[in-house]
Amino acid sequence: MDHHCPWREEAEELRERLTALEQQVATLTRTVFGKKSEKLPPPEEELRRETPRDKKEQAEAALMKRRERAGVKKQLPSRTVFHPVPREHQRCPRCNGTDFHPLGPGRPSVLYEYIPGRFEKQVHVRETLVCACGESVVTALGPPRVAEKTGYGSGFIAHLVTSKCADSLPLHRLEKALAREGLPVARSTMTDLFHRAAAELAPVSDCLLKQVAAQQVVQADETPLKVLAPQKARTGYLWTFLSEEEASHDSLIAYCFSPTRAGTTPMEVLGSSRGSLVVDAYTGYNRVTTPEGRTRVGCWAHVRRRFFEARPHPAAQEMLKLILQLYRVEAAVKEAGLAGTAAHLAMRKEQSSQALAAIRSWLEGNKPLHPPRGPLGTAISYALGQWDALTRFVEDVRLPLDNNASERALRVAALGRKNFLFVGHDRAGRNLAGLYSLVATCSANGVNPREYLSDVLLRVQYHPASRLDELLPGPWSRRLAANTS
Repeated sequence: MDHHCPWREEAEELRERLTALEQQVATLTRTVFGKKSEKLPPPEEELRRETPRDKKEQAEAALMKRRERAGVKKQLPSRTVFHPVPREHQRCPRCNGTDFHPLGPGRPSVLYEYIPGRFEKQVHVRETLVCACGESVVTALGPPRVAEKTGYGSGFIAHLVTSKCADSLPLHRLEKALAREGLPVARSTMTDLFHRAAAELAPVSDCLLKQVAAQQVVQADETPLKVLAPQKARTGYLWTFLSEEEASHDSLIAYCFSPTRAGTTPMEVLGSSRGSLVVDAYTGYNRVTTPEGRTRVGCWAHVRRRFFEARPHPAAQEMLKLILQLYRVEAAVKEAGLAGTAAHLAMRKEQSSQALAAIRSWLEGNKPLHPPRGPLGTAISYALGQWDALTRFVEDVRLPLDNNASERALRVAALGRKNFLFVGHDRAGRNLAGLYSLVATCSANGVNPREYLSDVLLRVQYHPASRLDELLPGPWSRRLAANTS
């Protein structure tokens, strides 16, 4: 073992390359031919597997879920359908009499039915009055429109935007669906209406982006998005920035499109704002994670993912179990209802710090034992390289363990990318990002995006620019609830 020569050094290098290639082949094989269950399960799922609930707890959870659904169903509009007894059945089998009278209100039963949505053509007639003197004429105001000479109402445009941004439905499929309902609309017309909606709502989506940048804790991520070009489709990027409004606890999810993955986009969005930024190790966020800007917070999900990819090595399983200890602390806090409290901070400083010490010891002890360019060596270097960012959550309960929330926010974009493949140009990408922002924020706050967009598309035209934050989904839904109560 103490012998060193060129042949030994070459053999070590070849072994390292062979290990890396074997890992690449195993990863590609698992990706192409493997089952879906071979993908990395979330930590919460692993914790549930470790501590399965007994039958009583499962029954109680199922009962609570049924009650929750029953409460929602009670709010549905209902109508009573009366079923009379046919005349031929009104004959007594005992006395052969036909003199029947009602016995109580009847036997009720509940049936949930789907009533297909419908479109209607509204003919708006503006009354015109002339004075008796014949010198003046007064005409009533017409219906509110999203834009002049637009022959489609805000409800239709809201349906169009929701179908594409919430349900990831391409316009050519929506064209077929509308034709089945008796309203043939050209795809080019729907495209124009979609971009018109984005232009009208741009002040609101820009306000949402500024609201996110104003928060202390922001999570960010990005995903590629194809852009149509004359010769060959090029790659643009859709960025997501999300946070929670500290005063109202409204979820804020904003998207931003850029032609490149350069760090200019995070700088344009976050600027010189202060606070924390929860991201992965991508260097594009370095422009805002400076001593004068935001503090970088690491993502344990990305660390865990790298060790998961190195699973063929037994040592990777050890690290996965150690990382799971961090999530076990968070799960216990959530179950006890202590999230964000002083008790939560105390548990992090005591239990999470102990888990971090064990992880650090394992990383330093195993680093010399594995080739630096191998899968396990790369994972170890990745964790040690951003150790300070990965441990900052211990001092602040507002900081999450990982950046999974921003990745989940990009799922709708990934599904849309799979369905409609690309956007036509950069402006279309920016319009899509703006509408994605409003629809995703509606969904995160339990607001129906179709109702929200139908109202705000008209309201934004005369709403004061200094109070645009009132048109964000959270404040809008609270004002609506106050007006209806």
